Amino acid sequence: MAENMSLLGLEDELTCSICLCLFENPVSLICGHSFCANCLEATWNDKISSLSCPQCRMAFSSKPELKKNTVLSAVLDAYRIKAGVPEPVREPFEVKKKDPDAIKCDSCMEAKAVKTCLTCMASYCEDHVRPHRENAVFRAHQLSDPLPDLMERLCSDHGKLMEFYCIQHQSCICSNCLQCVHKGCEFITADERRFKQKTDLTDKLNILDVKTDKNQQVITQMKEQQTKLKDLATTRKRILEAEYRQIREAIDRDEKEAMFAIDKEQEKGQIKLVSLMKKFNENVEKMNRSKSEINSLLDQSQSLAFLKASVDLPSVVNFEPYNPRMSVESKEVIAYHSSAVALKEWITKLMEKPAENRISVLKPGNQFPGIPFQGIPCEIPALLPNPREYVQMSRMRSPSPARAPKTKALGAKQKNKNPNKELKEHKERKDQKSNTQPLSSPAAQNFVNRSDLLKYGTILNFDVRTAHKRISLSENNTKATVSDDPAHYSDIPLRFSVCSQVLCTKGFSQGRHYWEIKMSTNNFCGLGLAYGRIDRKGPASRLGRNAESWCVEWFNVKLSAWHNSIETVLANPNPSRVGILLDCDQGSATFYNVQDRAYPFHTFVFPFTEAVYPAFWIFSNGSSVSLCKLTKTV
Repeated sequence: MAENMSLLGLEDELTCSICLCLFENPVSLICGHSFCANCLEATWNDKISSLSCPQCRMAFSSKPELKKNTVLSAVLDAYRIKAGVPEPVREPFEVKKKDPDAIKCDSCMEAKAVKTCLTCMASYCEDHVRPHRENAVFRAHQLSDPLPDLMERLCSDHGKLMEFYCIQHQSCICSNCLQCVHKGCEFITADERRFKQKTDLTDKLNILDVKTDKNQQVITQMKEQQTKLKDLATTRKRILEAEYRQIREAIDRDEKEAMFAIDKEQEKGQIKLVSLMKKFNENVEKMNRSKSEINSLLDQSQSLAFLKASVDLPSVVNFEPYNPRMSVESKEVIAYHSSAVALKEWITKLMEKPAENRISVLKPGNQFPGIPFQGIPCEIPALLPNPREYVQMSRMRSPSPARAPKTKALGAKQKNKNPNKELKEHKERKDQKSNTQPLSSPAAQNFVNRSDLLKYGTILNFDVRTAHKRISLSENNTKATVSDDPAHYSDIPLRFSVCSQVLCTKGFSQGRHYWEIKMSTNNFCGLGLAYGRIDRKGPASRLGRNAESWCVEWFNVKLSAWHNSIETVLANPNPSRVGILLDCDQGSATFYNVQDRAYPFHTFVFPFTEAVYPAFWIFSNGSSVSLCKLTKTV
């Protein structure tokens, strides 16, 4: 109760001295007195030339900054709760700035000011500014557009216009300050400072504009990259879906053929059983007729005819009936079953491996010259391009089914089957297939005949538009040499500007292509492939350090394979002549150490999505690479 009475006794102290009501949005001056924000603003607006405290009359040279009195506001809230006074609807307090359009003439106090005289320190309307324009007495007065902060431009100590700027103290000063407090300081005029400040801010604004534009460009590029990435993902999905669909169609086709083979064996057995059943029924009918004759004679046993009768048994009585063992386990069905089981086990083991480790199994040596078979189960020596070929081979290896008792007809049919003839036909099919794929690779083969590679030979030239300025081209653009003296090439977007690299003029997107390169030294050089869109200007433009290029690189004596900044260290055969076989359809590029034969030392397997160009990196001064003329002799 005492606390409530104490708080209620503060009503006089919580009353604004201007409106004599409880404070609303109370603000405090530097003299310590508080007023309603709107009451104080209204008082000063009535007397612009007299900025002072309404209570103690303390004068201010410029309009002070008004800040909300948070302590007083809290006390007011507590008082209203105890006294039951409803809280007024408050608008957020905001210090109002003078609108330049609302500046009044200091002479008539009514018309809108059009000019401010910095000498008179007053604003004038169109009528009252006329003496400054027409009377020579005011010719030296400086006129400007109406200024809302006219009083703030006066020095608080001397009441004079602050027309100078002290560089040392970074503040505006008047002529009196320059003679006393700021004597000896370096200064400039306010207009010079304003021009310098405006220039500095303009420069900063230009920098911000440039940076903003660059960020916007990068954002636009990223959006384009998002769209491109989505398109690439869609394309990749479509390709993979087609591949998996073809796999499923091949398996479904083989399954239908296997089911057809079983149905054929079933039909063959049914025909055999029906034939035997028909024959046995005929035998039963013959024996029944004989039985009827015998029974008829037995009924006539008392007659003379019975004594003369004679009945012979039918010949079928001598034939012993049998139930043949029929099944569908023919060689063809066993081959289908065996191949399906083996294929299922192989696919199961394959799917257990990480995707990046399956490629050695899925790309065996019979498709890429010089790549030995690795990691393939002994039950399936190679993943044949034609699944039916493996089925046919499985039939040859499958065990014979259980033999049924032979009849004359069945024996004649089995007699026509000649295993040697079937093996011969299979060998002819294999020979015919090998003629269509001249680059065959047996399992133990670790080299290929160079003549087989030359069938895919192509003619190449270096593209001078892409050559780095350290690379000079000669011999009809078939030799590239590195020099510290830059060549006088023009600066164009296609040219490599960071890494000493060069591309060839011709790119490939389908078929097989082979070329050879002769190196003066295999230190600090790289040979490979790149998409035409590879970066030419940035540090990531080096071959193998991005997703758009592949290369084998000699760095000192170390040989590495690079793609997408992933390094694979290889055994270094130290070749002086390297051959590259590009198979666009299979998505592979094999590198050979070319001597009297071609010895493969690395293969990139990658589904190329666009044309790839032969690419080269040369670093050592004086080193060179040459595109070889493909002849039968090295």
